[in-house]
Amino acid sequence: MKNHLLLAALLCSACNVSVTDANESQPATNAGQPANNAAAEVAAKNATYDFPVITEQNPQQPNRVLMAQVALDRWGFSPGVLDGKDGMSYKAALRGFQEAHKLPVTGTFDQKTGVALLEGEARPTTYLVKIPDDFARGPFFDVPKGLNEQASLPALTYRNLLEKLAERFHTTPEALVALNPPGTKVAAGATIRVPAIDNQPVAQIDGDERGWGETLASLGVAKDQPQADHIVVDKSEGLLRVYNAQNRMIAQFPVTTGSQHDPLPLGEWTIKGVSRNPDFHYNPNLFWDASAKDQKAVLKPGPNGPVGVVWIDLSKDHYGIHGTPEPQMIGRTESHGCIRLTNWDAARLAQMVKSGVRAKFQA
Repeated sequence: MKNHLLLAALLCSACNVSVTDANESQPATNAGQPANNAAAEVAAKNATYDFPVITEQNPQQPNRVLMAQVALDRWGFSPGVLDGKDGMSYKAALRGFQEAHKLPVTGTFDQKTGVALLEGEARPTTYLVKIPDDFARGPFFDVPKGLNEQASLPALTYRNLLEKLAERFHTTPEALVALNPPGTKVAAGATIRVPAIDNQPVAQIDGDERGWGETLASLGVAKDQPQADHIVVDKSEGLLRVYNAQNRMIAQFPVTTGSQHDPLPLGEWTIKGVSRNPDFHYNPNLFWDASAKDQKAVLKPGPNGPVGVVWIDLSKDHYGIHGTPEPQMIGRTESHGCIRLTNWDAARLAQMVKSGVRAKFQA
């Protein structure tokens, strides 16, 4: 959007935050540079997120649930974290995919669903990849629990390389450890087994001063996504569904929606804009469970920030859709009224919506 959010603070009293828009219209960062320098810079950025896949002579027999999870993720019907576990989010993703593709809605990985998901060919469930040197460099920070303490950090980035790798491949550190032999090294140049989430080039976006193109690449999310006409958030199911102009469901994501203290605001709203890699403006006076010792503070952007990598602003004052620093908790904890997704799902949704898209919240 150009830009009702430009340099504005968006106050979320439900999440008790304000965020500054990250999509200010500025000249492209490479403007005026020689073409060869710009090309070299793009190549260097791409190399940071390019995980070379190692050919295996005897590939592992895939975990059937993980196979389905990876395929569902590719289609945009997110099972949440890719962990090979037959849980609620996995079954919901299967039902969503089946409904969208006019299959019997069983919530199981049956034969018809398998044929549609895999498109008739066996695609890898996991890759053996080499960790790029620059990806492994960080920076990494120990992120304290208190928001005032977090405000002292230059960025709310990952705590360590294992956590960064887990987000890149849409899983958790624990699931990555379980995929690999005991004692597997996690460091620059090391080889590690990961869910088969493909590399994405760094998107070239004019005015991208906050590195959104690199954020997408670091999360394995493509810049180009199908475009939403409207979305529906279902409180009882804990799901956000995306529909196109023909009212066909084109994506589905598990979400956390509010709490008894800060319930999901049922009704029909619209999306006002999208703030990518936003700052987080903390006001403890608006935070019902804040410590009496807390003070106002501005937290720098990062995947471990309170709203993750993106804020999608709604016409319902002070409410939004955003990412999270704790992807494994989606659907398992409560929020301060807003709609929370994994960072990779929030990033994908951010590429699907724009100002004016309708949003319906139902019980």
